[in-house]
Amino acid sequence: MAILPIRHYPDPVLKQKAEPVGEITDELRTLARDMAETMYAAPGVGLAAPQVGISKRLVVIDCAGSNEEPQLITAFNPEIVTREGESYEEEGCLSVPGYYTRIHRSAQVTARFLDIDGRRVEMTVDGLLAVAFQHELDHLDGILFVDHLSPLKKGLFRKKYQKVLDQMKEQL
Repeated sequence: MAILPIRHYPDPVLKQKAEPVGEITDELRTLARDMAETMYAAPGVGLAAPQVGISKRLVVIDCAGSNEEPQLITAFNPEIVTREGESYEEEGCLSVPGYYTRIHRSAQVTARFLDIDGRRVEMTVDGLLAVAFQHELDHLDGILFVDHLSPLKKGLFRKKYQKVLDQMKEQL
């Protein structure tokens, strides 16, 4: 397994709509395992294939707490089939390091996907897991969490994020 480099905003791959996965091959299973290792090392609770430069509809998610057993979800061709309620929680993103803001999402979603063995799975989730599914599936459609901001907040984000990038460059 390997830790993959995470692409950062404004990398163009993050704005592309990812391609559906056909057959789940050993190569794709290895990619999924590498993505999970990358997510855990970051640390984060989710990672989409475009974030590691691969334009495929694949995400890994694990919202288990640090004192809990891992509960890794590997989802090929995931889709949200129902949404209910409203949520307004603070989010961050491994592709937008150092920036956090509150985003409007659905409070509960039902997601459908193929697992790492190619089995069809449908699950209804809420809380952090619902937010994570929505956030990661947005990545598959070329949408970043900051794209949900109002025009005024997007302008403030760009100014603040440029400072974050400048600080990161100084640390290198």
